[in-house]
Amino acid sequence: MGLTKQYLRVLPGPVFGVVASQRSNIISLPGRKEKSSRCVVGACENVYIYDQTTKEKVLTLAGEKFEVTSLAKSPKSEHLAVGYMDGSIRVFNMDTCQCEVTFQGHKSAVTTLSYDTDGLRLVSGSKDTDVIVWDVVSESGLYRLKGHKMEITQVLFLKNRDILVSSSKDTFIKFWDLKTQHCFYTVVGHRTEVYGFLLLRNETRLVSGSADSELRVWEINYLESQEQDMEVSESTSGPPVKKPKLTEEDESSCDERDETEKAEDEAMKILTCKKLGSVMRQGRSRLVTMCTDPEEKLLFCHGNDKNLEVFALPSDDELNKLIAKRIKKLRKKHLESGAEVDTSNVRLQLNDEMKHLQTFRFSSKLWSVHICSDTGHDLRFSALFANNKLETGTFTYAKHEISLNNVVAYTHTGHRTDVRTLGFSSDNFMILSASSEEAKLWNRDTQQCIRTFQCDYALCNMFVANDKHVILGTKTGKLQLFDIDGGIMLHSFEAHQGAVWSVAPMPDKRGLVSGGADHEVKFWNYELTMDSQSKRKVLSLEHTRTLKMDEDVLCVKFTPDQKLLALALLDSTVKIFFTDTLKFFNSLYGHKLPVVCMDISYDSTLIVTGSADRNIKIWGLDFGDCHKSIFAHDESVTCISFVPKTHLFYSGGKDRKIKQWDADNFENIQTLVGHHGEIRSLAISPSGNTVVTASSDKSLRIWEKTEEPLVLEEEREMEREKLEDEALLQTGEEVVPGETTEEVKMAGKKTLESIKGTEKIMEALEIYETQLEAIQQAKTKKSAPPALHPMMMAYQSETPVDFVLETIRRIRASELMGTLLALPFSDVSKLLPILDICLSQQRETELMSKCVNFLLKIHQGEITSNPSQAKILDTLKDHTVQAVKKQRDLTAFNAAGLAFMKKYVEDNKGIKMFADATVKRKKKKRAVLAIH
Repeated sequence: MGLTKQYLRVLPGPVFGVVASQRSNIISLPGRKEKSSRCVVGACENVYIYDQTTKEKVLTLAGEKFEVTSLAKSPKSEHLAVGYMDGSIRVFNMDTCQCEVTFQGHKSAVTTLSYDTDGLRLVSGSKDTDVIVWDVVSESGLYRLKGHKMEITQVLFLKNRDILVSSSKDTFIKFWDLKTQHCFYTVVGHRTEVYGFLLLRNETRLVSGSADSELRVWEINYLESQEQDMEVSESTSGPPVKKPKLTEEDESSCDERDETEKAEDEAMKILTCKKLGSVMRQGRSRLVTMCTDPEEKLLFCHGNDKNLEVFALPSDDELNKLIAKRIKKLRKKHLESGAEVDTSNVRLQLNDEMKHLQTFRFSSKLWSVHICSDTGHDLRFSALFANNKLETGTFTYAKHEISLNNVVAYTHTGHRTDVRTLGFSSDNFMILSASSEEAKLWNRDTQQCIRTFQCDYALCNMFVANDKHVILGTKTGKLQLFDIDGGIMLHSFEAHQGAVWSVAPMPDKRGLVSGGADHEVKFWNYELTMDSQSKRKVLSLEHTRTLKMDEDVLCVKFTPDQKLLALALLDSTVKIFFTDTLKFFNSLYGHKLPVVCMDISYDSTLIVTGSADRNIKIWGLDFGDCHKSIFAHDESVTCISFVPKTHLFYSGGKDRKIKQWDADNFENIQTLVGHHGEIRSLAISPSGNTVVTASSDKSLRIWEKTEEPLVLEEEREMEREKLEDEALLQTGEEVVPGETTEEVKMAGKKTLESIKGTEKIMEALEIYETQLEAIQQAKTKKSAPPALHPMMMAYQSETPVDFVLETIRRIRASELMGTLLALPFSDVSKLLPILDICLSQQRETELMSKCVNFLLKIHQGEITSNPSQAKILDTLKDHTVQAVKKQRDLTAFNAAGLAFMKKYVEDNKGIKMFADATVKRKKKKRAVLAIH
C-alpha cells in the first residue's frame, strides 16, 4: 500500500477592511459614567462596537459562519441579540463578549429583532414569514406565530399590554394577542409593502411607511379602556333609566344576539385602528428606516437616497396651546361683529401632530439610522451608509430648530467600493488593495492601514523597485506610479486607449508589460528621470515596443525564465509568444467563455487558466496540451495563483469560495469558506504561507498555512458526514401532536444538536435499564454491586437515575423541546417513571416539570388511551404538585426574608436600599431650575 500524500491545513485568519456591513441595522448606545457613548454595527459575521469618543473599535463579538442581518439591545441589561443569515439568533453579553444563549427556529435570514420593556422576552421576524417569541430567561422558544405571507419587516411589543405588532411585505400590519397567541386585528390600508412602523403618543398613534412617499398615520383606540370609562360615566351619571318590558321571545332573541356579539367582541375587539391620513415625505423611494428620539419629540426617516428627513412631534401641552391660540384668534376676528363664535370646528390637523422640520443631505446613501439621548439636550446620532462607512454626530433641537453638529466619519479602515486588485510586497510585510477611488497599504501583522493613495478605478497592480513604488493599471487606460514613502503619485502615463486589464513584471526586474482593452500589449522599461519640483531623480517608465492583437487582452503573464509570454484574449483562447522575438509559439483553446485569470508555475512547465465558464484547465507549456479540465466553481472563476515554488494553486470565484488545488494529481485539497460576497481578487505572499482575498462584501481576509497535517481521505469523510447531517435536517417542518391551528406552531426547529440530544437520552435510557438490571441481579445473588458504566463515571453519576438526570441537564434549554419532541413514544414511557422519581425526591423541580408537561402535551393521545400509563399519571400528578408547592414556598420564604432584612437595615441605618439615585438628582435639578 502506497503512502498517503499529506498537505498542511490552511485556516482562516484576521478579517479587516470592513467598517460595517449594510445588511444589518446600527444601534447607538448612550454614554454612562464608566463608558462613553458607543455604536454597534454588524460586520460580516462579526459585530463591532465603536467608541464614539476615541473613534476606535473597542469590542468585537465574534460570529461563526453566517452574516449578521439584525441587531437589538436589551433595555434592562448589557445583552445584545444578534440575528444571522441562517436564521439563528445569538444573545451576547457585551461586558464579557461571550455568547450566552443561542436560539434556532427560523429557516432563513432574521430580518428584525425586538425586546419587550423588561428585557425578558425577545421577538424575531424572518424571511420565512414567521414571527417567533423567545423567553430569554428560560433560554427557550415560546411559540411561533404564522399568518404573514411574505418577509417580516418589523416586530414590536406594546409597553403596557400583552400585544405584539408585526409588519410584512404582504402589505399588512397585524396585532397579536400573546395570551391566546392569535391575530385579532389586521391593518389592510396599504397598497404596497410595509417596511416599518412606529407607535407614538402612549401607543395611541401608529405611523407606518411603505414603498411610496406616504407616512400613514392611524389612531389606535383600546376598547378595554373605553369600556372602563363608560362604566365610570354610567356610575356617576345619576339614577338608571327604566327599560321597557320584553316578551319571552324578545328576551331569547336578545340573548342569542348578545351571545353572538360577545363572542365577536372577545375574538376581535381588543382595539380598533382608524386611519387619520398621510404625511408626505420629500423622498420618492421606499422607506428604509424610521425612528424617534427617546422622548418622542422628533421623528427621523429616510429612503434609498442621501436625505434624512426630520419631523417634529409636538407634545400634548403644545397642541393644547395651539388649539387655544386658534380659538383666541377666531374670537378676536368675530369680536367686532358681535356674532356668536362656534369653536367646535377648531380641531387639530394631522400636519399639526407631525410637522416637517428639516432635511439633511449626506454624502452617501443611508442604510440605517439610530438616535439615542446624549449629554445635555443633545441627541446622539449614528448613521450606517451603503458604502462601508458610518458617521456619528449630535442633533441639537431648541426653539423648533434642529442642527447637526460634530459629524465624524469612520472611513480610514476600509474601502468605499469593491476591492478589484490585491498585491503582496516581496518582504511579506505589506498588502496592497485598490478599488475605484483609492489604494491602501496594510500592515499584514496588525491589519492597520499604513498609506492611502487617491487613484482612478484600479484593475491591476504590482510592487516595483524593492517595494518602494507601486504601479496601478486603471479603467481609464492609465498606468499610475506611486511613491510609497512619500505617499504621492509620481507619474500618470496614458498607456492604453481602453482599460488596463493586467500588468506583469518582467522576471529580470527591468520593466513590465501591460495588456488592455485596445487590443495592445505594451512593454515598458524602468528609468530614472529628473523631477522638476524636487530636483532629484525619480522612477519613471519608458515605452519600448508594442504587440498588436485581434481581441481585448484580459491577462498577461511571463514565464519565470522569461522565455515565453502568455496572453489571455477575449476570444476565450490563450496565445503564447516568444518574449525576445514576439513570434507566435502556441495557442491554448478549449474554454467556452473568456479566460479572465491565469498563472504560470515557478518551473515554467505548467499554466493554469480560469474562465467565466466555471472551469479551470491545467496545461503543459512544452506542447500546449491540456492535462486536466476541472469544473472548479459553481460560478465564474475570478482569480487564480500558484503558491511559490510548488505546483499547488488557489482559485477564487463568484460562488464565494476559495479552493486549493494540486496541479500534479488534480485534487481539490481544501475549500475555504468565509466570504459573504463575490470574490474579486486573490494574492499569495512570496513565502507561500499567507493568502489574502478580497470580496464584494468589502472585507479583506487572511488565510494562514499551519503545521497541522491534512489528509485528503479524512477530509472527504468529514465532507460526507456533513452532507449526511444536512440531509437529516432537511425533512420538512416537524409536526407536533395536538396542534390543530395553523396560526401557532412550536418555536424551535430540528437541529443537529437536538438530534444528538435525542440520541443521548435514548442511550442514557439503555444504560439505565442495563445498570438497573445488573443491580437487581446482584441483590438477588447477594453479591457485590456491579461496576459503574464508563459513561456514568464520566458524568460522575452514582446511580442510574443520577445519570439520566445529568444527561437531561446537559442539554441546552433552547434545544430541550426539540430533543423531547423527537423522542419515540417507547422511550417516553421509559422516561416518565424516571422523571417521577426525580420529582418525588424534589430534584431539579423546574426542569423535570417542564419535561413532564411537554411530554404529556404532545403524547396525550397515546398516554390516555393506554391503561398501563394510568398509574404513572396519578403518581406524577401527586409528586409534581408537591414538588412545585415546596419550590413555591421556598421562593416565597426567601423573598419574605430578604424583604425583612431590607426593612431591618433601612430602619437601623437610616438608608434606603435599591433607590434610584437619578430620581433624586432630577428632582433636585428641577428645584434649582424653578428657583432660578
